[in-house]
Formats: sequence, structure tokens, C-alpha cells
Amino acid sequence: MDRLYNEINTPEFILSDPVQFPHRYSARHDKEIAAFLAATIAWGQRNSIIKSTERMLSLMEPSPYIFIIEEKYRKIKIDDGRGHSIHRTFFEGDLIYFCKGMKACYAKYDSLETIFSQPKDIWAGIGLFRETMASGNGGKQKPVYSKHIANPAANSACKRINLALRWLVRREGPVDMGLWKSICPSSLFIPLDLHVGEVARSMDLLERKSNDRKAVISLTERLREFCPEDPVKYDLALFGYGIQS
Repeated sequence: MDRLYNEINTPEFILSDPVQFPHRYSARHDKEIAAFLAATIAWGQRNSIIKSTERMLSLMEPSPYIFIIEEKYRKIKIDDGRGHSIHRTFFEGDLIYFCKGMKACYAKYDSLETIFSQPKDIWAGIGLFRETMASGNGGKQKPVYSKHIANPAANSACKRINLALRWLVRREGPVDMGLWKSICPSSLFIPLDLHVGEVARSMDLLERKSNDRKAVISLTERLREFCPEDPVKYDLALFGYGIQS
């Protein structure tokens, strides 16, 4: 596992992975917005994900944060409530949802980091993020939820949010950025998807059949046996095992 991690955790990997997008920015808010947006559409083939993220962030140039705070997303005209597809089932209307939600996040908190660092654990932080995004789109009385923001209370693995958190929190580069300092890498959970789940089971690291929150907790606890202070580093190792086998 450590060998695979070291083989994948290189600057070259960044160029072929969606993590490249938050790396492109220098401003803190731009980095965290790019991380969450890139991770949100990180399903399917990586080449397709990268092309879609490139197209999405080009709409927000030169600063995703300014694009959101100054409400430049209002220039995106959609007549059917969805607009054009950005990536598979993620449409322009979904991007507008994220912009409105993140504007509400920044209006209430100084950084997205605060949303995840104040609650008792990462799962509660994900729940708070989901609720704040929903309130930003419909108000406190009639919050509007998005299918692209998973609900940890429904036993979801919350893969895409956990992926963004890995990018933002893990200290050991060069792939992950260590931007957020108030959250310990030891508190993170593995971004579990179909591929990582299959590889983990083939290596006898995971017994649970479903890729849900319980499986995430089980696999992360197993990985803590190898590295208690940074178990999620092995997300890169599991990926490396998959592409080399």
C-alpha cells in the first residue's frame, strides 16, 4: 500500500486528474470552490470529467469566488430550469444552484472550511454544508436540496464531498493541497466509489457489499491500522492498484 501510494502521489498524477483544477488557483476561496465543483462532477471516465470541469470553470473565469459573490451566474440564461448539460446529469441549473448555495455559505461563514471544522465530525459537517446550500436556494423555511449533494443521514457514502475534503485537508503533497489547517487528516473518510470498493474487497480490506456510509467507516477504520494519522492517503494507493492490475 505504501509503495503504491508513493508511485501515484507525484506531480505527474495531477496533470491527469481533476485535482489539477484547484491547483490552478492561488486565492484560497477560488481553490476551495474549484475543489468542490470538480469533485461534484467526478464520476465516469477521468478524461470526460476533466473536459467537463474545464468547460464549467471557464464560465467562471478568472475567479470562481468573484463569479459567485458578484452573482455573475445570473448571466447564465436557462429557459427550462436546467439549461445545457455540463457533465452528464449535472446541468447549468445545477451550477447556478451551487453558486447560490456557496454565496450563502460565504455570507454566513468566512470560509467553507468553517462549515466542516465547527461540527463534531466530518459527517455532521457534510450535513451542515448540505443544509446551508439548501437554505441558500430556497430559504430556511423552504430549503431546496440537490441530488448532487449527498445526505449522510441517509447512509450515503458522500464520495464526492469526501474527495474534495481529501484534496483540501491532507497535508502531504504534491497531489493533495493541505489548504485547510483546522481539520486533522486523521478525521477524514475514504472517498468510496464502485472502483475503490471493488479494489478494497479484492485486497480483503472491506467485507461489506454496499458502498454506503457504513462501508466508508469500515474501510477507513481498516486503513487507520496502517496509518492512524492519515488513513485516507491510501485512497491513492487503491486507485494505483486498480490501474496497474
